[in-house]
Amino acid sequence: MNMQNDDGQMWALVKEKPEVGLWMKRVPIPEVGPNDVKIKIHKTAICGTDVHIYEWNQWAQDTIPIGLTAGHEYVGEVVEVGAGVRGYKPGDLVSGEGHITCGKCRNCLEGHKENCRDAKGVGVNRNGAFAEYLVIPHVNVWPCNPNIPEELYSIFDPFGNATHSALYYDLIGEDVLITGAGPIGCMAAAIAKFAGARHVVVTDFNPYRLDLAKKLGATHTINLKEERLDDVMKKIGMAEGFDVGLEMSGNPGGLSDMIHHMKHGGHISLLGLQPKDSQIDLETVIFNGLVLRGIYGRKVWDTWYKMSTMIQAGLDISPIITHRFDIQDYQKGFDAMVSGQAGKVILNWENIN
Repeated sequence: MNMQNDDGQMWALVKEKPEVGLWMKRVPIPEVGPNDVKIKIHKTAICGTDVHIYEWNQWAQDTIPIGLTAGHEYVGEVVEVGAGVRGYKPGDLVSGEGHITCGKCRNCLEGHKENCRDAKGVGVNRNGAFAEYLVIPHVNVWPCNPNIPEELYSIFDPFGNATHSALYYDLIGEDVLITGAGPIGCMAAAIAKFAGARHVVVTDFNPYRLDLAKKLGATHTINLKEERLDDVMKKIGMAEGFDVGLEMSGNPGGLSDMIHHMKHGGHISLLGLQPKDSQIDLETVIFNGLVLRGIYGRKVWDTWYKMSTMIQAGLDISPIITHRFDIQDYQKGFDAMVSGQAGKVILNWENIN
């Protein structure tokens, strides 16, 4: 892979066939419209969504067009701006919000872009960041602070999911239950502890990821193969249940467990995607006055500001990055993700040519 970009083409990781895998292909470099910014990609991170696309599960088959360039977690530098763009210039280090919103629905006009009814996902509904260059609208560009490590910016998208979910409710002195110790659950544990929670309990079946959650700030981790939530609550002196629940597993059993271990009037953020036929005990939700809140994406730009300022205030999420590969070894990166023995996996694009 040593061809230079003088033929209007670039390297990209493409869903070329309707089967397991992603393929490194030459594709046209995207055009820059009057309100767009072109970003030369430095680093990308692999998301659970990218793994679904790689594995070609039912969701991916229903959603992803063949020929799509995947990827939406990245950091890079501006190399070109459209004629109508102000405030960005070549050389600026940037990341970007991956939900391209319509700008004209009620929620967009009210400033609630996270609830845009017509949002399009970078690397899902349009070509993504697993490429030498990405073009996005300038309103989706996030300027990076040079004092924050570049690779952290490549995971601001999932860090933002964790921040949006965790900071929706007041956490000071509260007891927080997190179901699912994937990268977002682990980062949510770090945020909850940083925001002043008392007990931060994380449940999962994967010992590797539970260890990661502990490194990031969980006060108690529970391997559900070996321990029961009730027993741990007794041990730490919790009598009435958790104040805040963060459902990050997408597992109906995890959600059910959470609903039955909340205090009356407790608050739950639902980020993990549940199966369509998932059933929940609404009687308990109603009698116990629980609040269930669906969380999608990040608040633009509230969440991004909080992420940047929490890191500057001392929040350390760096242990969540467990693997780093050159983009030529992308297969190793996906193997690590699929194995479940990984946190966030970073792919470096800087030597692609």
